[in-house]
This record gives sequence, structure tokens and C-alpha cells, in this order.
Amino acid sequence: MRRVLRVAAAALCIAVFTASCGTGQPSGSGGTPTLAWYIFPEPSGSFVAAAAECSKASNGEYNIQIHQLPAAADGQREEMVRRLAAGDTALDILGLDVTWTAEFAEAGWLAPWPSQLASQVQNGTLPTMIKTGTWNNKLYSAPFNTNTEVLWYRKSLVPNPPKTWAEMLAQAKKLAAAGKPHYIEIQGAQYEGFTVWFNTMVASAGGSIISPNGQKVTLGPPALKALQIMADLAHSPAADPSLSNQMEDQNRLAFETGVAAFELNYPFVYPSAQADVPKIAKDMGWAPYPTVDPSQPAHVTIGGIDLAVSALSRYKKQSFDAIQCLRQDKNQIRNAVKGGLPPVSEAVYKDKSFQKAYPAWKTILQGLQNASVRPLTPAYQSVSLQIAYSLSPPSTIVPSSDLPILKTRIQDAINSRGLVP
Repeated sequence: MRRVLRVAAAALCIAVFTASCGTGQPSGSGGTPTLAWYIFPEPSGSFVAAAAECSKASNGEYNIQIHQLPAAADGQREEMVRRLAAGDTALDILGLDVTWTAEFAEAGWLAPWPSQLASQVQNGTLPTMIKTGTWNNKLYSAPFNTNTEVLWYRKSLVPNPPKTWAEMLAQAKKLAAAGKPHYIEIQGAQYEGFTVWFNTMVASAGGSIISPNGQKVTLGPPALKALQIMADLAHSPAADPSLSNQMEDQNRLAFETGVAAFELNYPFVYPSAQADVPKIAKDMGWAPYPTVDPSQPAHVTIGGIDLAVSALSRYKKQSFDAIQCLRQDKNQIRNAVKGGLPPVSEAVYKDKSFQKAYPAWKTILQGLQNASVRPLTPAYQSVSLQIAYSLSPPSTIVPSSDLPILKTRIQDAINSRGLVP
């Protein structure tokens, strides 16, 4: 999700309290430790506010200093991997994409959560998000915010939102024949968002990409069904001409221009439309992500950020305490309302004030409760690259011939054999 936030070029570090950027040295009276929190650039100011409030509430236990990572996910991972591999002790709290925990834990870069604190994190947190922070039955990362795609549509064009992909494609074709806006906006470019789309389609068809232990490819008939639908979209009038180049923000922009009837995207698009195109925003409806199998709900790939403590940190206890504070419900509500980042706490979704401020909460929660996770493996980056490389652009997909090739490439990635050509 963080990849699609509209952010300006940011300075490398925001000092919440006075301290030299990147030193990790104690500051404040009595040698109060300064905790370096590495996180993606969040434009609403919610993270800065939470860091300041938690620092004050710690009563001298710690000060939190935010260090902004690059805006793109690949750049974020690259910076942290480079510094952790070099033994940098200046990193304390790490903002990890939900796909990175296994890799970082296997490399020995994360401190596992003590059992008592782990129980506190697990209690009341969305179970699927707990999976993203767990590796080898140990909690390494605490869910901080989550994300899921839902179906956004134009109410004036679509009185009854589709429940399945077949229905959505049929409705789009009917709108096209009538000369009305009809595109289905989705992420078709060769990048992580494409892997998310494929994973969602496979899971919604009742399948998976790899086994739970991360060792074996499990693609089968559900993957064939998923690939066929992706190819059907690419060759239908519902496909945006720019499908093969589109990421989340391009989808948002296309929908805001009025050329689309449907958009599969994250909740950030709703406040964006309210600010940029109020007329379109008033016409926006939301519904659960269309499923592949009518007998079961869609299993949309979960996203978000988990917070972990660096195994090299000199202030592990303080860092665990700080993360607990940053995860408080009040901070999650602010992150959602101001920044569009859905909460991970189940209790927040029952809060009446949150429900009023976040109108799509019920649909989002439904998606999160039925969510799927991306393959849990230390080799995830290679697996994702193989999927995107093998299947994008979607207009080239031939399910029967592409699936055997994809299975071989993913197994090679798991076994650390070969590279993306």
C-alpha cells in the first residue's frame, strides 16, 4: 500500500526530538535512548504524531526518531538489508512489508518477541496479519497496519455490484456496448502488484502457490482458472489500454478521470477522490472483491506493515515497549482516518467513532477476515519476480502452457536455482 501513497520527495530523516540523524546515540536528560524507527514515508503526519506521543508517554524510557525509507518498496528493503547485513547497530525499529519477515528472520536480523509480549500482540489482532509476522512458529514482527483491495465502482453505472469476476466482465462488456465508461482498473504491470493479483485469484479459486512450509509449489487447477480469468480480462473491452503498465496509482488516476466503471484497489483511493474529484467521489460505491468461485468469498491478498526489533539494536527492551505504544488503538484509528491505512486491531472495527469516520470499514473488515497471505518463504522476493516476469503482460497469458513453466521457475526460486532471465 505504501507504494501508492502520493508523497513528495522526502528528507532521509525526520527528527521527532533533537538528536543527530542516524547516530542512534542517547539523547535527552539522563541519557534517554533514541530509538531509530525506519519506516516508509507517511504523508499525513500520523506516524510523526504517534512517535512524539509515545516518546512523551514513556517518561524518559526512550525517544523515537523517525528515519524515512525510500518511497518504493524495493528501495526500502534494499536500504535495510544493506545496513543489517553490514552489522549496523543504529537500526532499532524496522517497518517491514508483510512479505519480508521470513527473509529477515532467517537471516538473523530480527529479535523474536518474548513469549509474554508476543501473547499481548497476538491477542485481539487480526489472525491473518499475525501469520505475516510469524516464522517457524515464532513471532518476529508485530502487525502495525494492514491493507486489502476492495471493489470500487460507479453507482450511476453499476446499480448492482458484481459478486464474481464473470459478472463483472459481463457488466463491463454491456457498458462498453452502450458507449459508457466500462474499464476495470487493476494492476497489470510487471511488479509486486501483479503478484498480488495472481495470488488473490489463485486463493479465490481455492488454491495456493506454495505449501505452508514454503518448500513445494502447489499450483494446480485453481491456478489454471485464475490465469484464464486474467487472460479473459486482458482480451476484453473491459481492459484499460494501459493495463500492462498500470500500478495502483495509475488505476486511481484512471478512475478519477471517469473512464472506468470498476477499480480493484486499496482504501486510499476514496479520500483521494474526495479531495481531487468530489463529483466522482459522490458516485463511488464499494463492495467486496469479486470472487472466482461463486461458492466461496474472495480471498484477497493481505498487505500492510509489521514492526520488528533489529537483532542488532542496543535498545531491544525499549524498542519492544515503543512498538506496543505505536500499535495502540488510538494510533491505529488516526492512521486509518488520516492516512487511509486500515487497522490491525479487531476492537477498532467495533468502535462507533471509527465506523463513522471510515465508512467502508465493514467491507474492508470482511476482506481482511477472508484474506490470503502471499507465499511464506525466505525466497519470497525471487518467487514474486518469477511470477511477474512469467505472466506479465496479461495479454500474453496462455494458461495451459504458462502454468508448467511457472511451476518450474517458482520451484527453482525456492531452491535458489537460476535467475530471472
